[in-house]
Amino acid sequence: MIRRFTVEEAERLLPEVRRLLHEALERKQALNSASQALQALSQRAAWLGGITIDRAAALELRMARNAAETSLKAALDAIHSLGVVVKDLDVGLVDFLTSYQGRDVFLCWRLGEPSIQFWHGTDEGFAGRKPIDQQFLQSHRGDPAH
Repeated sequence: MIRRFTVEEAERLLPEVRRLLHEALERKQALNSASQALQALSQRAAWLGGITIDRAAALELRMARNAAETSLKAALDAIHSLGVVVKDLDVGLVDFLTSYQGRDVFLCWRLGEPSIQFWHGTDEGFAGRKPIDQQFLQSHRGDPAH
């Protein structure tokens, strides 16, 4: 869902975005842990000449991995359904589309920052972040209210 936000609208969403990002990071960690455990189990079987592996443990790990994958996707989908773009889950970096001086740009926020303080062009990314100043606040706009 493409949506343009004002800084104020995006700020109001931050508590929910923050909660969903934390949830997604927890699920990603669970997914990585289960995947690594499955890989270690497979490597152990290969090193030991293909001896029989503990099928119950392997099944449990696969189920844990699949559940974590499903819940990670659900958390990311929930963020996207708000109109927010996840740029880097590992650092909790997200963008909110807005319009400034007749072009689309992103409001940029990272987990741990107290508020949305930066913006960048759609082709610039994190390295191109600029501080939100009074001119930006007066000149940017979101989508009209429905």
